[in-house]
Amino acid sequence: MATVDIKQVKKSYGDVDVIHGIDLEILDGEFVVFVGPSGCGKSTLLRMIAGLEEITSGEIKIGDRLINDISPSKRGVAMVFQTYALYPHMTVYKNMAFGLKQAKTDPAEIDRRVREAAETLQITEYLDRTPKALSGGQRQRVAIGRAIVRDPEVFLFDEPLSNLDAALRGQTRIEIAKLHERLQATMIYVTHDQVEAMTLADKIVVLNKGLIEQIGKPMDLYNKPNNLFVASFIGSPKMNLFKCDASKGVVSIGDTKKLKAGSNAAKITVGIRPEHLVSCQKASSIVSGKLDLIEQLGDIVIAHLTDENGFNFTVKMDEAPEVNRGGTLYFNLEKDRAHFFDTSTGLRI
Repeated sequence: MATVDIKQVKKSYGDVDVIHGIDLEILDGEFVVFVGPSGCGKSTLLRMIAGLEEITSGEIKIGDRLINDISPSKRGVAMVFQTYALYPHMTVYKNMAFGLKQAKTDPAEIDRRVREAAETLQITEYLDRTPKALSGGQRQRVAIGRAIVRDPEVFLFDEPLSNLDAALRGQTRIEIAKLHERLQATMIYVTHDQVEAMTLADKIVVLNKGLIEQIGKPMDLYNKPNNLFVASFIGSPKMNLFKCDASKGVVSIGDTKKLKAGSNAAKITVGIRPEHLVSCQKASSIVSGKLDLIEQLGDIVIAHLTDENGFNFTVKMDEAPEVNRGGTLYFNLEKDRAHFFDTSTGLRI
């Protein structure tokens, strides 16, 4: 296994810059997730590591090797694609063995690696089937198995679960996490789904418009987002962002109640996660809203509300409130759970 060191990497398509100078160090054995909205550059960055996209400028090293000009097959990486990319006319065994056969690996060694990978992924009984006889989840395991048999220094995953239904996504996500535990391999995983990022990653890299917004452990990003983008992107439902006027370091949310902002900024944004707003009586509330919609999710309820300024916000609740749609609900805040941001710069205060 190996480290991945990315220094001032840029990517342009003609006059269009899509990656604006990325610096990133991925440690040996880390599971790193690139997350961000569509078009943020996460797949492009992954494909540059794989060698499927040329680097406009900068350096990428795997271990001690500079790989800028090394062909994809010699970089020591294996990639799992969103579309599985299996050969439909080949059996599962032949799909998994194909890359090794092309590399002229000894047939006995090919057989050993394929069967070991199949056992790890619990697909031994499917080795004689073709892909059309498999479910989506089974095909994805075959694609992962094809990567495992190459014994790469770095595994690359490009949104591997996006073609699966919700139940299979959850199951396969657990299998990938267990696989990382067994192999202790360096893995880089791209997704737009922040739930996948939170549950899989040792370290999350949040990308936006070709730049890194924040790097950190999942709960560090959740509890202390550096800016408004990360605050609104990490977490489901997303953080409520109340825009307020501040005077002498005091922020007003709703009518009269105050929260200390610790800043003399003219305008700040107060971030409060839906689970940190607690139902209360009007007298002790800091924010109120008219009930628009209730989402029943079984173990929790998501209440969608609109405050007096027309701002929509959400609250996680243990059970549905005893208020009809259009009725008013009042909320207080769990202690020390507010996040404060400079509205003009978006940066955390």
